[in-house]
Amino acid sequence: MKQGGLVCVCLLLVMMFCVPVFAQPSDKSVETILIDDFDKKDEMAWSWGVQASKAIHKGTDEDGNVVDEKDDRNFPLYGYVEGIPNSLKALRDPDAGTPYVFGAQVKYERKGDNWFEIFPTDPESGEVKELPFKGRVAQLDMWVWGANYLYYLEVIVRDAEGTVHVIPAASLNYSGWKNIVVTIPSYIRQSSKLRSGPETMNFVGFRVRADPNEYADDFVIYFDQLRYTSSTMNTIYDGFELRKPDFSQGGND
Repeated sequence: MKQGGLVCVCLLLVMMFCVPVFAQPSDKSVETILIDDFDKKDEMAWSWGVQASKAIHKGTDEDGNVVDEKDDRNFPLYGYVEGIPNSLKALRDPDAGTPYVFGAQVKYERKGDNWFEIFPTDPESGEVKELPFKGRVAQLDMWVWGANYLYYLEVIVRDAEGTVHVIPAASLNYSGWKNIVVTIPSYIRQSSKLRSGPETMNFVGFRVRADPNEYADDFVIYFDQLRYTSSTMNTIYDGFELRKPDFSQGGND
């Protein structure tokens, strides 16, 4: 009996270690994916827009009449500016052309709950355009220029079930360029079983919020090299290409 039991245990162990594993997604297949380096502003499928809270300074009214002679500009101001962080100059191809960064400038009428958002837009219509991530995202990586004001950077994403999440990223009370890495919390759902809903988590944009006691007269921020790291094979499975059925070529027999 003892010998027979030993044989059964041995056979069981052999079966456990010899059975092949099929269609197991790999968490080790990690890629770094570029969202925007802001150098190819005329070649991208999106541009960038900015909107601000109601206390933003307006130098002219809706009819173009000057309401503030000291500063007749309408904020927020934003656009592409020549520049690159020093730490990235050594890695840049000298034949790549002029480097650009994306920046925004704001000025508020008063201190308080002031904020502004930077988000992708359709280059033709100007409508908000969320950018889908690939795979299971671990981190968001970017270079951010700070003006040494006590403002706070937040990342806005929409999970795979449609819920919007605001993730704290960094305090901006430093001067110049800094590499900021944001870890995506594990509680944010990046995939869903719902066949009719979003397939991935989406990048919605950035929010910059001022400390209520910080200066409100002038603030500037720039972004460069917006990237993320992702396990791109995590959501791939055997038969992935059949997730969207197309029966148009056949018929009901």
